[in-house]
Amino acid sequence: MATDILQTLAAEFAIPIWVIVVASLWSLAWKALAMWKSARLNQPAWFIVLLVFNTLGILDILYIFLFSKIKFSNKTKAKKKRKK
Repeated sequence: MATDILQTLAAEFAIPIWVIVVASLWSLAWKALAMWKSARLNQPAWFIVLLVFNTLGILDILYIFLFSKIKFSNKTKAKKKRKK
């Protein structure tokens, strides 16, 4: 079943099957790492965005190396503490 789908995709788009498999594994690895990091940093909005959008790892890599490094200001942290 899965091989039939891969063969059909490869034939339709003239892409070798190994390229599809490598791209899928690449995307899965980055997505898993980014989602794990967003969950650990308690960022549910990012978790959902990373879950929904597939960008061959581009958004996931940007999140890991750029967006997850952004820290909240003290005002934002104080507001969160007051809400609890």
